[in-house]
Parts: sequence; structure tokens; C-alpha cells
Amino acid sequence: MVVTTMRTYSELIKIDDFLDRIRYLQTGGTVGDRTFGGNRTLNQILYQSPEWRSTRRSIVLRDNGCDLAHEDHPIFSKTLIHHIEPITEWDVIHRSDKIFDPENLITISFETHQIVHWEKEETISRMGYVERKPFDTCPWKGV
Repeated sequence: MVVTTMRTYSELIKIDDFLDRIRYLQTGGTVGDRTFGGNRTLNQILYQSPEWRSTRRSIVLRDNGCDLAHEDHPIFSKTLIHHIEPITEWDVIHRSDKIFDPENLITISFETHQIVHWEKEETISRMGYVERKPFDTCPWKGV
């Protein structure tokens, strides 16, 4: 018997390193894979609904508008909400709890979202993300 563990927001935010958060979320997708996002009609019905807009707003506020809720990575571009455990067409049609569950949602930049879904480990290691440290941009303030 195979036991699977659900990934959650509560577990994700315990991870300090930004790249490790990406690794935690990686789906191992392949270009051309069938996903919920491929059903444009269902996609638009869900993401244009008042319930989703309200949920989206509360998740962005919870995460302070930061990529993967990491305070050193504020988002200044397109902001998305990512389902930690991917949703399917069945989930949308049957209004699965995991669609709106805050434990299954995280604020993410468009760029990071692409990495989570499509990039391989070797690409992530070369991404150039630099972990921020206190006073690294203003060293004189740490004196």
C-alpha cells in the first residue's frame, strides 16, 4: 500500500530557503501534459467567480504579496495563486474543498510558477536566486 502525504501551506512556510520552497512545490510537469488549466472554459468559470476573487485577495494579503510567502521575495510583476496540490477538472466540477482551502494555496510570481511546473532541478540550481540576509543591501545599518 502506498501512502501519500499532502503538501500544505503550513509545511511550506517552515522551509526557510526560497529554492527549497520551489523544490517542495515542484510538480515535474512536462510541456503538453493535460492539466486543469488546459480546459479554458472551466478555468475561466472558476477564476472569474466572486468566490475565487475573494479567496485570491485573502491569500495575497496573508502572504504579504511575497513570492511563495517568503518575505525576502516581494512580487512586483504578475501575481498568481498556486494550488500546492494541483486541482483537476473533476475538482472544479464537483467543487472540491481543495480549490479554496488556504492550506492548498500560495501566492506566487508568474516566473516562479513557470519554474515550479516546468523546470528541472539543474535549471533551478542555476536560476540566480540569492537568499537575502539582514543588512545585505544596507550594511551600515547593521553596525
